[in-house]
Amino acid sequence: MRPVATADQLRAAEERVFAEQPGIELMGTAAQAVVSVARIVAPNGPVVMAVGPGNNGGDGLYAAATLAADREVLIWLAMGTAHEEGLTAARQAGCREVGAVEASASLGDAALVVDAVLGLGSRPGLPDGVATFADAAEALGVPMLAVDLPSGLDADSGDVHTSFRADCTVTFAAPKPCHVIGEASERCGDVVVADIGVVVADTGVRVAEESDVARWWPMPGPNSHKYTRGVVGLDTGSADYPGAAILGCAGALHTGPGMVRYLGDASQQLIMGRFPSVVTAGGRVQAMVLGSGWGDLDDARERLDSAIGRDVPLVLDADALTLLPARLPEGSMLTPHAGELARMLDVDREEVEAHPIDSVRRAAAEFSATVLLKGGTQYVASPEGRVTIAVGGPAWTGQAGSGDTLAGACGTLLAAGVGAERAAILAASIQAITARRHPGPHPPDVLASYYPATIADLVTTPART
Repeated sequence: MRPVATADQLRAAEERVFAEQPGIELMGTAAQAVVSVARIVAPNGPVVMAVGPGNNGGDGLYAAATLAADREVLIWLAMGTAHEEGLTAARQAGCREVGAVEASASLGDAALVVDAVLGLGSRPGLPDGVATFADAAEALGVPMLAVDLPSGLDADSGDVHTSFRADCTVTFAAPKPCHVIGEASERCGDVVVADIGVVVADTGVRVAEESDVARWWPMPGPNSHKYTRGVVGLDTGSADYPGAAILGCAGALHTGPGMVRYLGDASQQLIMGRFPSVVTAGGRVQAMVLGSGWGDLDDARERLDSAIGRDVPLVLDADALTLLPARLPEGSMLTPHAGELARMLDVDREEVEAHPIDSVRRAAAEFSATVLLKGGTQYVASPEGRVTIAVGGPAWTGQAGSGDTLAGACGTLLAAGVGAERAAILAASIQAITARRHPGPHPPDVLASYYPATIADLVTTPART
């Protein structure tokens, strides 16, 4: 789990280091991190480096000086000026300075482009000449490594502006919002967070990693049975929307429950024909999932009240989110998408999409429940105000039914005794990790069938211990 830091928060952390260790040199450490990743992305061959005038450009220039020891390195001063000491080091190491025309012409033979033009404090967007270079590099498919962030992005936003599109980004101390939020994160490629000796304190926003999923996943022991592993009940689907019931069962079953009870209105024959291990009789449950595929059920309120009366954690999804009561059982979870969250907060959808962290945090506080905001980037807010961004995955999962399987997975984890915040993070992350490991497009029920393989791989890796 890593804290996510805004540009101001990162600068404050750096200032604390400078105050405690006067004279410390961070640029050289950052440059070595760039070199290490550059050699992985492109082990050999010419490098074309676009540099700007600030510390970001300085990181790139010191990296260029090291890379020049065993390959040709061309340097283009994209903004006309550069970090003086860094430029001197690069020149002395044998890097060759070129103009815009030669930099672009050299792309055809380049093994790697390094973007070290703009840093955290820059305004979003690129000057026309730099944008032309970035477009040319992308069109030719030259591997692109960004220093700190792809130039042109706003460090504190998930919005997309005219920018470089990186295959890999080396950032320092902590990921920034642009690395993990929205469309901007897609332009960052694989993000490597390098330790440069700067410690970022808790910012209230963090991003989950695969190692967290492996460490937190509930594992059965030799004395486990169906009730210790957890029995999840699903009151989902209806005669009009039976698919929601099947999808919810798929998500629940493939996440490792002790038992799944289906308690909704969809055809029992349909459910049993697909999943014979599902029990369709009433009985004890340790968590419940409600709302997916209800539609306009006349007795929806009664169903919700009955579930609340069981006094077990609930996952409220889809149509159940329109019936939010004054009190939910402790440890319950709400799973809206942006449109549903907007209705819950009585704001426009655009407000939620523009400010997802603030929106999900507000909802968790207002409804005293963990809130999982579904979407391309998935956010989990606790009632205490902490926001966690789940492990990211490909956009293929953005299709009808994905939320139904996700709700089922959340229910299984709650029934297993996992707290609501972690359950939401785990369920959203396992869906994303599985989608990444099994490139789609796969429909949600098929994707859910791969969950067990993903879970088994994660929990048996040495990283777990």
